[in-house]
Amino acid sequence: MSEFLFSTVSDVIMGPDTSESLGNVASSLGISRALVVTDDGIIRHGLLDIALQSLQKLKIQYHVYSDVVADPPEEIVLDAVAIAQSFKCDGVIGFGGGSSMDVAKLLSVLIKGCQPLSEIYGVDKISGDRIPLIQVPTTAGTGSEATMVSIITTGKTTKAGVVSRVLLADKIILDPTLTLGLPPHVTSATGIDAMVHAIEAFTSKRLKNPLSDLLAKEALRLLSSNIVKAVKQGDDVEARGAMLLGSMLAGQAFANAPVAAVHALAYPLGGNYHIPHGLTNALVLPHVLRFNARCASELYAELAPLIMPDVLLPNDSIKITEMLADYFLNLAKDLGLQTTLRQMNIPESDLQMLAEQSMLQQRLLINNPREVSLDDSLQIYRQAF
Repeated sequence: MSEFLFSTVSDVIMGPDTSESLGNVASSLGISRALVVTDDGIIRHGLLDIALQSLQKLKIQYHVYSDVVADPPEEIVLDAVAIAQSFKCDGVIGFGGGSSMDVAKLLSVLIKGCQPLSEIYGVDKISGDRIPLIQVPTTAGTGSEATMVSIITTGKTTKAGVVSRVLLADKIILDPTLTLGLPPHVTSATGIDAMVHAIEAFTSKRLKNPLSDLLAKEALRLLSSNIVKAVKQGDDVEARGAMLLGSMLAGQAFANAPVAAVHALAYPLGGNYHIPHGLTNALVLPHVLRFNARCASELYAELAPLIMPDVLLPNDSIKITEMLADYFLNLAKDLGLQTTLRQMNIPESDLQMLAEQSMLQQRLLINNPREVSLDDSLQIYRQAF
């Protein structure tokens, strides 16, 4: 067995209504003045109410920062830092989807004032530590609660990432009741996003390891067997819990065995057309699977029985990969998601631009089991069109 490094959070608290324990969790970390990072939708739907009451019971002061938006720009991060420093907060709570949790990670570092945001973009650029960090996801998809990555929008269509083990949270609270109100299209897109995380972690050319493999497989088993029920029977707490756990396990997997071409080709779609991240992954996934078959079909064949347990599979890994690609295309249709770039009103004339932008994602492309050229990327976009 080759040498590997695996890093993850120390504590995960899971179960219905566990968000009621937020006050106790914060107190155990010595937090007395918390910055709660969330978005306006969480406030409007009352998802934060019980959690805030638990902070009040423990006499923990808090300030709610709810200006986070999808694909958060640098301005949001810097604004939140100024507010948090003025409030003299000593702990950060990310409460919401991936964007809120990504912002919370950065705030836990930047609030200390030791480094500006511009200096920590990249891998292992954080030189100091952070204040206590708790993550409470309200969607089952990004896995951001369990990763050491934060993605920020740096320009009109560009994004940059901060990657550091310093960003791993102290505590995660997985409360499936917080996800009961998610609309079907959000549940669908985020669920497929989590499945992509697991698939790409399992097939990653770099840093793939036995622990990430185990997590990726269990994530796929949970996600594939519960996604339809979670979408079509949204009040099923057991299915919602399985999706939330599967999403976190996939996050732990890809935090250590990084994602690849699906994400590299998805990012330009999100940056240029503001398509939700989970949907951008779903749009290109089947076509990347087919492209990768030459180099990764044996690995895909290992995953297929977990994803399609009731399907009689042939003794041919290339054919299995084709079946897997068809499965995800049909799953997206069954869940009511768009399946082509044309349906998203993306002009065919933009495909060359998208391919060129995808090639800027070399930190992701180097993880892909098959090398991706500009022409390859363009061909994948054409197939997705």
